[in-house]
Amino acid sequence: MLRSLPFSSYRTSSGIARKCGHADRSLPTWARQTRCDSTLANLEASKVQIELTNKPKSRPDLVDLKFGKYFTDHMLTIPWKAESGWGTPKIHPYGPLSIEPSASVFHYAPCLFEGLKAYRDEKGRVTLFRPDMNMKRMNSSAARVALPTFNDDALVELIKQLIRVDKDWVPNKAGYSLYIRPTFIGSQPAIGIAPSSEALLFVICCPVGPYYPKGFKPVALYGTTEYTRAAAGGIGAFKLGANYAPGLVAQKMAEEKGYVQNLWLHGPEHHVTEVGTMNAFAVFKQPDGVTELATPPLDGIILPGVTRDSVLTLARDHASGKAKVPGLTDKLKVSERPFTMREVKEAAEAGTLVEFFGTGTAAVISPVDRIGYLGEDIHIPTGSDGMGPISRGIWQQMVGIQTGAISPHPWSVVVME
Repeated sequence: MLRSLPFSSYRTSSGIARKCGHADRSLPTWARQTRCDSTLANLEASKVQIELTNKPKSRPDLVDLKFGKYFTDHMLTIPWKAESGWGTPKIHPYGPLSIEPSASVFHYAPCLFEGLKAYRDEKGRVTLFRPDMNMKRMNSSAARVALPTFNDDALVELIKQLIRVDKDWVPNKAGYSLYIRPTFIGSQPAIGIAPSSEALLFVICCPVGPYYPKGFKPVALYGTTEYTRAAAGGIGAFKLGANYAPGLVAQKMAEEKGYVQNLWLHGPEHHVTEVGTMNAFAVFKQPDGVTELATPPLDGIILPGVTRDSVLTLARDHASGKAKVPGLTDKLKVSERPFTMREVKEAAEAGTLVEFFGTGTAAVISPVDRIGYLGEDIHIPTGSDGMGPISRGIWQQMVGIQTGAISPHPWSVVVME
């Protein structure tokens, strides 16, 4: 199987510029040539220009908060041109973008995005959760669609400055956060299939509430065999806009059949890949009494999720004794391996399927209690709180880091005290 490159394989533009003769071979030739030109301007946070709005919006009541509906007063935009490099970053009032109808993004889909959150912790500080992981993944996605890479640290600093400008929009209530959406598009006004010579990176923010405001509610999945999310050598391992629109039909089909979300299956053996737009995890009880936490490997068709990596790291640290996670069994095995729906079904029938869940930025962990597969339902155990024993312990640990209850922690990056 084709293996996707790890985040660390993609060097930032500034790193390539410093070592022009040794450009990263993991990047496309076009991207290497662009980044190796030392005359091009790099992305620099110190050059940011800030224009404050004179018409601040009324902030929504947290009770009525809906995901992705209300946006903060300001946004960040950064242009790029092939002949000059990165332009001046600007933080300015939120509003429409001016882009021509011939822009490449509308015709050939050079478009990618990220999703991360800012939290107000128990001490009143505003923090980000592992933003370096999002920046590395964003650079890998950019390289995959022939858009330029950038300095990871510079964009993180610019996002911090945007949050500081809109600091009053970061909710001061447990379970709430500020969702941050960096987006990068090809904007060259010309029709023709070629790498875009102009691009626009922008960041918008919106306050969001807890994914499960009334406690965890396990979801029912429909095992999709009619469609395929990704294929080896394709774009499944990258956070591109083109990965999401084709999934809407499968999602709609699942809902029409009485399920909440679809479960992407792959190949003739129906390998489990992803839960809608989330990474998939299954927990099996082995004959020797060991509990196995399993997730599909990063084989080129799986998105390398930040939450996925966090779950694996916390579980492995617990299993090795490096850092114990309260509530997890000491007999824990962590696996990145393929598994099929047949294995899931047989484990459920044998009583050895402990739990099944999805992971992602929005929900952190989403427990599953039922999977529709080939005309029958596979029932999965959950606890009285809707979660299983492994997901519960990891969720509590991760939320503790995000909210500052477990502090200090290297994954928590302070934006402002």
